[in-house]
Amino acid sequence: MIKIDTSNIRGDITGGITAGIVALPLALAFGVASGLGPIAGMYGAIAVGFFAALFGGTPSQISGPTGPMVVVLAGLFASLTGDPALIFTAVILAGVIQIVMGLFGLGDYIRLVPYPVISGFMSGIGVIIISLQVIVLMGHPSPSNTLDAIGDIPAAVSALNPYTLVLGLGTLIIAYKWPASWGKYVPGALAALLIGTFASLVIGNVPVLGDIPTGLPELVMPVFTQDSFALVLEAAIILAVLGAIDSLLTSLVADNMTRTRHNSNKELVGQGIGNTVAGFIGGIAGAGATMRTFVNIRTGGRGQISGMVHALLLLAIVLGLGSLASHIPHAVLAGILVKAGADIIDWSYIKKAHRGPRFDLVLMAIVVLMTVFVDLIQAVGVGVVLAALAYVKQVAQFQLDKLKNMPEHLDDPEEHELLVQAHGRVRVFDFGGPLSFGAAADVGHHVREKVKDSTHALILDFERVPFMDVSAARAVETIACDAMASGKILFVSGLSSDVESVLTGLGIDEHFDSSHVFSRRIDALKSAVDAVAAAREEKKAKKKSKKDQQVSSVQPRPA
Repeated sequence: MIKIDTSNIRGDITGGITAGIVALPLALAFGVASGLGPIAGMYGAIAVGFFAALFGGTPSQISGPTGPMVVVLAGLFASLTGDPALIFTAVILAGVIQIVMGLFGLGDYIRLVPYPVISGFMSGIGVIIISLQVIVLMGHPSPSNTLDAIGDIPAAVSALNPYTLVLGLGTLIIAYKWPASWGKYVPGALAALLIGTFASLVIGNVPVLGDIPTGLPELVMPVFTQDSFALVLEAAIILAVLGAIDSLLTSLVADNMTRTRHNSNKELVGQGIGNTVAGFIGGIAGAGATMRTFVNIRTGGRGQISGMVHALLLLAIVLGLGSLASHIPHAVLAGILVKAGADIIDWSYIKKAHRGPRFDLVLMAIVVLMTVFVDLIQAVGVGVVLAALAYVKQVAQFQLDKLKNMPEHLDDPEEHELLVQAHGRVRVFDFGGPLSFGAAADVGHHVREKVKDSTHALILDFERVPFMDVSAARAVETIACDAMASGKILFVSGLSSDVESVLTGLGIDEHFDSSHVFSRRIDALKSAVDAVAAAREEKKAKKKSKKDQQVSSVQPRPA
């Protein structure tokens, strides 16, 4: 059952109205940038904004069209030769995928994407948005991808429309320089939209949006064709994943501002319902919008009523002011989008990145370049894999360093005394925690380095190892085989039931003498020291016997 919090209704209404005003120019601009038109942007903002607020897990979040989603939709629009039905089908499928992700609890995993990957991805999206709008500022239609945008710049400069350039740059300046004190009453983006539109009526000779449909949307049914299904499904998966990442990042921002904690999986369900409805009514896909959420919270919004009010305000505008919006110039929306793209770029991290880990900076740069010039989902995938490999390497080195510190630093006096008695002939290897597969590959080598020719017994202590995977188990097998081949006695201690079941299941326990397996390390040490002492006595006895044989062989025989 849906429970709506009405304890902050006045603040939620104020925040929702303010967020709706801020969302208006962005919804129009993102709709145009997607290729589906301004009304698709408005319908998307209404559907995603309302239903994500009603069913989502971040009460103060404002959802709607965002830069990453629009970039994917624009590429899909170009690939499908502008067939709206197929594009809205992708939006519907993306919503369904997000609902499934939420129901299966995948929201907790999406939050594990490393920050440099997220920063590089978002910055790359910002670069794409800016590059696609540069041509529009010069008075030409927006190209479908970044490479085309860069390649079209010389031709656009040669056929420059000075009116659109002045109008777009003026809009951009107003959006940036609008006084914060005035922004309490009229947000900078809305002021830039209104001033730029009025200026265009005076200037003339600039492309405008033209007729915009008004009234309630019509139902759009999904369309599946054999030729385009794979492309639509791929776009839906990308939209779902990007929307999930975008939304959950914004949820973290909302948590920090409101000192609350969002429900990731519930948020994905809410976003999925919003996107599904958006596709059915001809709206573009959306996600949690950071700037609009920030504005909502700063003006008093805390509950889901604020997101619903924001959507209802946009609906009222669609029903009554569509004819006025038809006069908005493309250059004005391009100026607003350039600012939106610049805001997406992670300037705060870029300025400080050179003072942080060098690898993280390189990783961010790789993700930026792949986002801009290759593919969005591949950029995130490659970034996550590289970050994971780097982390595994760091953890593996840490684990190996801890392993190399044994046995010189045993804290227990009794254990230390036993090692002294052994005169270096007993070596203890304490695995200080879970052994990662990254370290497992080198464990055998490091043990081999520490074991000297004089070593008679090895002790492998697993007391602090809660679990073990196949890689770690195989590393233990290597150590056991090496010990057997070199004639050394192997002792094992501290095996938990989970670790023991893994070793037994893989048959590695066959390399252990069952009498040399102990629950406590101290017992293993005592047994190892006894074994060393017994071996020493046996060696002395053999040496004495050999000496006696030599003496008897040289004595003269009786005459």
